[in-house]
Amino acid sequence: MTDIIGPGKKVSLHFSITLADGQLIDSTRERPEPAEFTVGDGSLLPGFEQAIFGLRAGDRRSVFIDAAHGFGEQNLDNQQVFTRVQFSGMDLEEGMIVSFADKGGELPGVVTAFDDDTVTVDFNHPLAGRDLMFEVDIIRVMDADASPVTLGQSAK
Repeated sequence: MTDIIGPGKKVSLHFSITLADGQLIDSTRERPEPAEFTVGDGSLLPGFEQAIFGLRAGDRRSVFIDAAHGFGEQNLDNQQVFTRVQFSGMDLEEGMIVSFADKGGELPGVVTAFDDDTVTVDFNHPLAGRDLMFEVDIIRVMDADASPVTLGQSAK
């Protein structure tokens, strides 16, 4: 019986993600190996995982993912205003990515505005608020705890 994508499954797939205007954001199609993940391991956002539930190896699907189910909506609380002096010595430009030290490591932010006194930085994901197209080709679906069988070996 063919395995179906759902909880407890390991999936190999090729995918591409594009914006509504067709701009390619990410793709595995030019890579020699497909992407692989276990459902629920956090590799794919929940909206992307749910979009492929029920698919089997050999299935292809194009799915519209709205912003809320992709990278989320823009959150105004994720925009912060800093004093310009904190950026002294930097040649600022709108759209520039600046890295900030955070408890969990580094946190990138995008400079969205600045003047002589302040700098506004957006810490939302760059794809927050954007609707996406998710195109996927399912290569393999198996139980997450299953071991692949190599040629010449029998399954136990």
